[in-house]
Amino acid sequence: MDQLRRAIASRPVIDQARGVLMALHSCTSDEAWDILREASQLSNTKLRDVAAAVTAGTENEGPPPPPEIRSALARLGR
Repeated sequence: MDQLRRAIASRPVIDQARGVLMALHSCTSDEAWDILREASQLSNTKLRDVAAAVTAGTENEGPPPPPEIRSALARLGR
């Protein structure tokens, strides 16, 4: 049950991150999902944490994603 609650709670941030990637890279929702998923795997970071880092970086003076996530995104050409 805890896993389901965490999945439901993380859904909005993942959707926001998909929207950010779609706007920044002119990609589809499915392509944005693939970017998040692959960045998660490459950086060995939970997908919801990758999504949170992507969205936090879009806020005024928000922090950039951690180095391992930035590196994974760069490796994906994003």
